[in-house]
Amino acid sequence: MTDQSPSIERNTIDRFTDRVENYIRYRPLYPEKVVELFQNLFGAGRQTIIADIGCGPGHSSIGFLKAGLEVIGVEPNDVMRRAATEFCKDYTRFTVVAGTAENTGLNDHSVDIVLAAQAFHWFDRQRTRSEFERILRKNGWIVLMWNERQLDTTPFLREYEMALKEFGTDYEAVRHDKLGAAELEDFFGGRPETVVFPNVQRLDLEGFLGRAFSSSYVPSQQSEMGKELESKLRKLFDNYQQEGRIEIFYDTKVFYKQY
Repeated sequence: MTDQSPSIERNTIDRFTDRVENYIRYRPLYPEKVVELFQNLFGAGRQTIIADIGCGPGHSSIGFLKAGLEVIGVEPNDVMRRAATEFCKDYTRFTVVAGTAENTGLNDHSVDIVLAAQAFHWFDRQRTRSEFERILRKNGWIVLMWNERQLDTTPFLREYEMALKEFGTDYEAVRHDKLGAAELEDFFGGRPETVVFPNVQRLDLEGFLGRAFSSSYVPSQQSEMGKELESKLRKLFDNYQQEGRIEIFYDTKVFYKQY
């Protein structure tokens, strides 16, 4: 099994610490169809325990909690863990623990589904796979999912992508579409099943700027380069907004395999 490129910085735990507020408020959630997939195909129900690895502020957990499932969030960043506790505070079947994908701290064979969402591309894939196998029960499922922003399906999205390429710091290195079929097969130990759901955000100007600056690959909004990017994004919003909002379209990609 191969690991990700050494050009991607491995110390990523604190990467989002100064962006948590924007991350919570403006990152897209996941479609309800994802929860239905877990229920109908994986047989997820009241007795199912999901480990949400790299859960961040709880965006990948909240849909399952609303459906009455039990979720254990595993998150190394202290600020993100506090955010997840607050975001999911209305759900008694949620707990969050300090841990990493490579060392979750969970017991052997203790969960039915191991889920890794938007954070997966930061993981050491070889060590992560071994850890997932350790905590997964027999006949359990490993699931990867993320929202992949469409890059060129509308003129607005094409210009937004150009702006991110112009101002992004390590944008090209950390995109999810850098993970191809070969890397996924390597991680899963065979070809995973795949399903794609449509997803969309409709954002006002504040939301659009917050979404952009929630990303770790853009400069800080307070920096000189960040101010230049904000000016460009404001013009982009003005050019394409309709009734005070723009639309960002995503493909929610889900990859899964039973073990």
